[in-house]
Amino acid sequence: MTRLTDKVAIVTGAAMGIGWATAQLFAENGATVIAADVVKPPLSESDHPIDYRELDVTDQHAWKAVVDGVLNEHGRLDVLVNNAGVIDYADITTVTPEDWSRVVGVDQTGVFLGMRTALAPMRAQHAGSIINLSSAWGVVGSEGVAAYQASKGAVRGLTRNGAITYAADGVRVNTVVPGWIATPLTERQPADKNAEVIGLTPLGFGADPRDIAFGCLYLASDEARYVTGSELVIDGGLLAQ
Repeated sequence: MTRLTDKVAIVTGAAMGIGWATAQLFAENGATVIAADVVKPPLSESDHPIDYRELDVTDQHAWKAVVDGVLNEHGRLDVLVNNAGVIDYADITTVTPEDWSRVVGVDQTGVFLGMRTALAPMRAQHAGSIINLSSAWGVVGSEGVAAYQASKGAVRGLTRNGAITYAADGVRVNTVVPGWIATPLTERQPADKNAEVIGLTPLGFGADPRDIAFGCLYLASDEARYVTGSELVIDGGLLAQ
């Protein structure tokens, strides 16, 4: 498959789950892929070349180093997938300021810093696709998870802002909204919380990370050249109720 031939893509949070599935699928479709994370992904498991760059998405200097390195090596940046995320299950009255800052730093500020850094080369080449990962919990309420919900809701607004602000520069910005996905993150969630969400999902099952990766593939490709400011919901019907 060659839907991303000649495109250079950075995928954050790429060591596992949705990020790793997206990096693999992009590489299968001809992209030059830079898998960025604080830990190294299982590169030997990929049948296609994938490069790794260490990246703490909360560090603006680390972002600049990664993007500058990609530009020096490949001359362009076509796709950024802001996937890195962490979660905390505390509610507003019990979440500590430190945990609040940690979740918001990765899930919200990390997206801002990624967009801020990637926009310069994308605007210069008058082309680019930025894909921000939100969540069904960024659309509807749930008990607890205050910092996560606040961050994922903010990502949706930031996406729309970027889409409108930079459309004239040829940069598309979209959001992917997953429902329940079988990832290391959900494996660490309370079993009753997982059962609750899957039980509310009309299709009756949770998704595989690759299900979300295919949505990212579409938004990264030229097939989506007329798509910006949109939310691609991949949730088994959860939010349709």
